[in-house]
Amino acid sequence: MRRNIFVFCSILLLFTVAIPLIGPADAFADKLSEAIASAPQGTGKGQIDPKAAPGYLGINGAPDINLVIGLLWAIWVGWIFSTVGAFGGIMAGVGHMTIYGLGAYAKTFKDTAPQLNKFVTDSIRVSNQWLVGLSALVSSINYGRQKRLVTALGFFLGIGALFATLLIVFTTAGKISFSQYQGWFGLCVFVIGGFMIYEMTPRGQASKKTAQEAAKAFESSIKEKKDITEQGIKTVKLSLMKTEFSFFGQTFTFSPLWAFVGGFIISAIASFLGVGGGFLCVPFLTSVVGLPMFVVAGTSALSVLIGMIFAIFNFMVLKGVAVFWPMIGAELVGIFIGSMIGPRTGKYIPAKVLKGIFIFLAIFIGLRYTLRGFFGISII
Repeated sequence: MRRNIFVFCSILLLFTVAIPLIGPADAFADKLSEAIASAPQGTGKGQIDPKAAPGYLGINGAPDINLVIGLLWAIWVGWIFSTVGAFGGIMAGVGHMTIYGLGAYAKTFKDTAPQLNKFVTDSIRVSNQWLVGLSALVSSINYGRQKRLVTALGFFLGIGALFATLLIVFTTAGKISFSQYQGWFGLCVFVIGGFMIYEMTPRGQASKKTAQEAAKAFESSIKEKKDITEQGIKTVKLSLMKTEFSFFGQTFTFSPLWAFVGGFIISAIASFLGVGGGFLCVPFLTSVVGLPMFVVAGTSALSVLIGMIFAIFNFMVLKGVAVFWPMIGAELVGIFIGSMIGPRTGKYIPAKVLKGIFIFLAIFIGLRYTLRGFFGISII
């Protein structure tokens, strides 16, 4: 089943990549041209200077993207996503909005050219998804080889994501201002960070004895340099009502139907934010399903991969959203490097440390973007 799912995802990914590259480029150009034409010309804030050098998306006076910085930041994005199965889209968003200055640039057109403001916002959302999509593909393959991926669970989560991405893209594309996007982006991340803190308390840990035992056995095997694939994921029972699998001597169960529902809800929120959804999928898999962190990353990656393929297709092909290909190209190289490193280094990092990294980033980024987006308050 694992091989069939990867073949299915690979075909969809090739289809998604090919269509924007060889498809209706005029549609992208028309929408971008319309958005640019809606902005007043001049040298002031919220204006486009026709004499300025082209920058992001070829817009005169837009931020000039440093591709070296893009490459290095993408390595970090690929590493964090492939290590914890989450935060790739969040970190990609931080890069596009803050490191590259695209968020501040989009905000300047809030009043003078709302159409351009929303177009750049959608472009940021899709750019995030390109990075997460590749990282998810590489991570899924690597974790699958290590038998640290619950294929059936990831697949049903991903199928739920297909329906959610279609709904969200058609109801929000071209309708969300950058300030709204940034505020909701931060609030969702902050709430998840708070939930993860609760999970670290004795009460939150009480229901996770099975996952903890499996994690301890896994960590012990790593220290003793044993072949971890021998006790990796093994499917015991597979059905639409109940599926069982084992991992390092512990048996886990889940309902594929509930996985479908969970995938739909997670992807609906993630697609709105323009991220992969790992930051929601990880708490779902650890708290609701009760999985140890060492199998969560790979399982989350597979579900994110399926959702990202369709989200990118819907945004770019059906809605004509454009991306800046030089930036995307440099970032994809970095993503590949980071995603190859993550699964090989993450297994040496204790589960509590991985969660600690996750929580720190969630609280800091969530608070910063919530205050900035909704209230215009800037912190570090």
